[in-house]
This record gives sequence, C-alpha cells and structure tokens, in this order.
Amino acid sequence: MTVAPTIHRHVDAGVTCCDPLWEEAYRRFETPEQEISKFQSRLKKFGITDDHPTDARLAELFCGRGGGLIALADLGFTNLTGVDLSLTLLEQYWGADRKEPAELHLADCRSLPFADASLDAVIIQGGLHHLPNLPADLESTLSEVRRVLSPSGHLYVVEPWLTPFLAFVHKVVANRWVRRCWDKGDALAQMIDHERETYEQWLDMPDKLMPVFHEHFVVDQQITSWGKLQFKGRPRSSPNPNQGPRH
Repeated sequence: MTVAPTIHRHVDAGVTCCDPLWEEAYRRFETPEQEISKFQSRLKKFGITDDHPTDARLAELFCGRGGGLIALADLGFTNLTGVDLSLTLLEQYWGADRKEPAELHLADCRSLPFADASLDAVIIQGGLHHLPNLPADLESTLSEVRRVLSPSGHLYVVEPWLTPFLAFVHKVVANRWVRRCWDKGDALAQMIDHERETYEQWLDMPDKLMPVFHEHFVVDQQITSWGKLQFKGRPRSSPNPNQGPRH
C-alpha cells in the first residue's frame, strides 16, 4: 500500500510551480535507482559523511521526489528535511514508507521556514538554475541558506555549468534523430525546452553568479568540469542582514 507523505505547506500550492511537461520529462530522465545512486556518489565525493555525524540536521532544497534525501538516509543520516516548490513532486516522495521519512516542506527557497542557525548542512542538487530572476534570486536564496546554517555548517551545491562538455551535450540532444532513438536524451531536451529561459540565464552569467557564492560562503571546494559546478562552502561569519525565520 502506498503511503502518502506528510507535507508542511508554507505557500499556496495553487500558485506555485511547476510545468507538468518538465516534471514528466524529469521522471523519464532516469530511474529512481539511478538517481539515488548518482546522488549518493556525489555526496560521498563531497565528503559529507566526514563533515557531519549521522544525527546532523540536514536539509535538501529543490528536493523533488526525494532521491537526494534517500541517498542521505542510505549514508546513515537520520535527521533529514526536504524543501521544494512543487507539490506534485513532493507528493511522489519515494521515502514516505520508510521507518524514518524526511520532513517535507512546500516552501520557497528564497524564504525558508527555518530558524536561524537551525541546520548543519544544506544540499542543493540542480535547483538554483530554476530561479527566475538572477542574480537577485540567487542572492536571496544563499542569504537564506547562510541564515539557517550553524556557524560550522556546510552548503553543498551541484548545478549545470557551461563547460565544453555541456555545450557538446546540448548539440547532441538538439538533434531530432538522437531524440527519437535515445529516451534519456529526449527527456533532457524536453526539460531544457521547458526551462529554457531560466536555464540559459543561469548558464550565461557565471561572472555574476560566483561572486554571490563567495559573498556568503568561504570556499572549501569549487570545481567546474563535465558540465557541472560542484561547490562546497561554510557560512561567512560577518553579520547577515536577514532577520529571523520565515513562516
């Protein structure tokens, strides 16, 4: 029997995202097992199990169906929270029937429903490039992440980045014959088609985006290769102008 997840709602589901065609392509792009395995590999490379004990307070923003949350649980973490702006994806949370499911929040990452310094780590895997107004929305999001992180906390980010490899992938999946023969490539092309404005905006302004990361976080790791930005940082200690938790 399918267990319905409990979702704490902080925004009106009727006025939030997302494009149903994008979500359909996202579901086609890879199997749950493939996604969870990918996320677990990423998190291990970041060293998250060395950085934090298993009872650390971890939150994933743009968590979708919860592949990253399950990857974290499979690494032994027990205090997990997921945030997304898509009610559709949260309702499909894969971990609802687990003994210790993550706490789910329908919320906007630019106004997080958490108290100051209440989290030990925040993970974002492929969500920031959906922000509609850059670099302002990135500033709002990272300011919020910085606010909710403890002084010894970490931010872990993986996002698309316009490297030569990604430019090549774009050319390949733009070919209609490739899309007919390769379902994963077609799903990727469909996702790009339905997020083109925000996706291309993100890829087109690396010189404006990286300073925002550096403004709020001390860099522990920053790698751009194979079409990805991998960023790990600690919150800067200077005063943050944001005030208090959001509701």
